[in-house]
Amino acid sequence: MAERPRMLFNAFHMCALSHHAQGLWAEPDSRQLEYNDPRMWVDLAKLLERGRFDTLFFADVLGPYEVYGNSRDAAVYEGMQFPTGDPSVLIPLLAYHTENLGFTFTQNILQEHPYPFARKMSTLDHLTGGRVAWNIVTTFLPSAGRNLGYGGLPPHDERYARAEDFTTACVKLWENSWDDDAVLRDRVRRQFADPAKVHEVDHKGPYYTVFGPHLCEPSPQRTPVLFQAGMSPTGRAFAGRWAEALFINSSCPQEAASVVLDVRRAAAAAGRDPQQVKIFVPRAYVVAATEGEARRVHEELLQRQTEVGNLARMSVFLDHDFAAYAPGTPVAQLRYRDDLPPRVQNVVRDPAYAGLTLQQAVLRYGNRRTVGTPEQIADEIQAFQDVGVDGINIEYVVSPTTFETVIDHVVPLLQQRGLMQRDYQPGTLREKFFDAGPHLPSDHPARRAAERP
Repeated sequence: MAERPRMLFNAFHMCALSHHAQGLWAEPDSRQLEYNDPRMWVDLAKLLERGRFDTLFFADVLGPYEVYGNSRDAAVYEGMQFPTGDPSVLIPLLAYHTENLGFTFTQNILQEHPYPFARKMSTLDHLTGGRVAWNIVTTFLPSAGRNLGYGGLPPHDERYARAEDFTTACVKLWENSWDDDAVLRDRVRRQFADPAKVHEVDHKGPYYTVFGPHLCEPSPQRTPVLFQAGMSPTGRAFAGRWAEALFINSSCPQEAASVVLDVRRAAAAAGRDPQQVKIFVPRAYVVAATEGEARRVHEELLQRQTEVGNLARMSVFLDHDFAAYAPGTPVAQLRYRDDLPPRVQNVVRDPAYAGLTLQQAVLRYGNRRTVGTPEQIADEIQAFQDVGVDGINIEYVVSPTTFETVIDHVVPLLQQRGLMQRDYQPGTLREKFFDAGPHLPSDHPARRAAERP
């Protein structure tokens, strides 16, 4: 079989007990209870580097899930994305124990002013040798908005307006505050930098005022690789302007195809090369030597997951409180109700869930996985590439078992087909992603936003 262009692979994780597969932190092969132990994270980073993953991608939330029963109790009881630590503080440790693995971390634009955040990102870029990316999010949890002093969650479009202003302020600091030759490090004259080549940025936006100068000298990438995960029309337009990598929530190649085209159109409308946006989809895998064995394992894992934890999580993602229904409510009773949100209607009207209870249907919907042999997994990844997807964010079912299984049994096949790198390219994360220079390309809007008058 002829080799194809390589794809990109991230390991999707959280600095928390449990990310998506609720209840499976209790499995005997799980190390998820060790989420506060740095040794677990070091072992995981080394494993991912052995498997030639591109980044360890940290998701994050800044508040408990509380839609289910209008309470956070289920999230606290289940350890469902709560408690959660700050993933950014892990990154220097993991970079010290690896040489090439990149680190993408999520921080929402409400939780910090752009001036200290820009310093944090530059510091991480320095300490990792240019191996960091920032996943730009606007948050979806009202509890985060309350605890950050906003009195709740600001409206959707206002959050994106804030993100526009926040990101513009950051890139001005990263790109334009220090000239390339500002740092001298002259031991003879004992002069570190040329003051004439360090500048204020004087950003005055609708939400943020940042004078500068930037507190850090230019880091290897200057601006970290920019990820983004919003899929609303506003989010896609934002991604077209800013994102170098975009995380879309498509569960099959057919569903991804139209989203890929739309995102690339948005990038072209922003004056960018559409191929300079790397598009990722999330996938979870259950792998075995035969399809039948894989399906058996998948069913056993579903049976050992907790329905309440899953309902609490999906109440947030589907924007509907599933605690309103009696246990064991048949899907058939809800199929023709018009008062349900469209996404919930899609679940209860899906023929795949006919005959199930609502809890069972939501459990299966919220844990849609690719189940099969290594060859079948590789075939699906190849099909995603055929519709223009550039990479996979691999979600764990049980950590680290999911990653170990993929690395030992799927990665060799992907490498044979040319879909996954056998060795790392030298340089920064941006150089590894794009086979280009360490800095943002000249057609990226961030470069224009950072231009001095």
